[in-house]
Amino acid sequence: MKAKLRPNLAALRALEAAARLRSFTLAAEELHLTHSAVSHQIRQLEAALETTLFSRVGTEMIPTPSCLRLTLRLRQALSDMDQALEEARSEGSPSRRQLNLNVMADLANVWLIPRLADFSKAHPDIDLSLSVHHAVTPPDPRSVDVGIWHRRVDQHGFRSDLLLEDQVIAVCSPEFRQRHAPLTLAALPNVPLLHFATRSWLEFFQAAGIPHAEPRSGPSFSEPASLLNAALTGLGVAMVRTHLARAYLQRGALVQIGDVQIRAHLNYYFVWREDNPSEPAIRSLYQWLREQLESPAPE
Repeated sequence: MKAKLRPNLAALRALEAAARLRSFTLAAEELHLTHSAVSHQIRQLEAALETTLFSRVGTEMIPTPSCLRLTLRLRQALSDMDQALEEARSEGSPSRRQLNLNVMADLANVWLIPRLADFSKAHPDIDLSLSVHHAVTPPDPRSVDVGIWHRRVDQHGFRSDLLLEDQVIAVCSPEFRQRHAPLTLAALPNVPLLHFATRSWLEFFQAAGIPHAEPRSGPSFSEPASLLNAALTGLGVAMVRTHLARAYLQRGALVQIGDVQIRAHLNYYFVWREDNPSEPAIRSLYQWLREQLESPAPE
């Protein structure tokens, strides 16, 4: 009968990070270790398990199938352990909860952060730890308590509730509109237009009944927040989500051109693990978000 394996916790964390990042170097940076320390810990695990855990392809360390199976379960165990330790540390103030929240960068920077003071006032017992996400594909949902992402997570034990179906409108700065007055929907093909990498002006033109091909000139932006900032500076007319533009429209920093709206290609989903011990705090956050989406933007 083989003796039970008892690898140290540092080695297990190194394995999980290396498999997730596909790099011993990045794992070492994340864990504040040296590359040689991570490499040594993983070699010890491979020797103890009598199996290969990684293969090198170019500059990447690719997890083997057995490594992927192991780290899938290991990641959950480490998350549960961290949560248990956090609860034990907070025993002196058991009513407080910390939620690790990962949000799409545009929604976080433009819409959510200006409202966080209201959340702290409404829920002084909940501390939010906020990080942002840029890619359409969600990160590992086990790495956070709550994710607000563009795609659902169809994994057992996770909930993905539709948070927001948004619309897209055409906006510009008041100064830009004055320079190009009278600026109507029909005049849009004749003024500087700002492009978003994944959205076509042709779709907007068709909805507005404008017989014009897709404009070829004008700057293009890959981040919604950058596109919005360009419109604020008077660089041109931009198509932006209504919830990202709402506060600026209310303050008069932006004006809408016409009343045409087209549906945004991507929605926002509120994602969380159903057996998360912080479920009461998660539900409080979800209810607060729903209320904020229905209320006016903060001044």
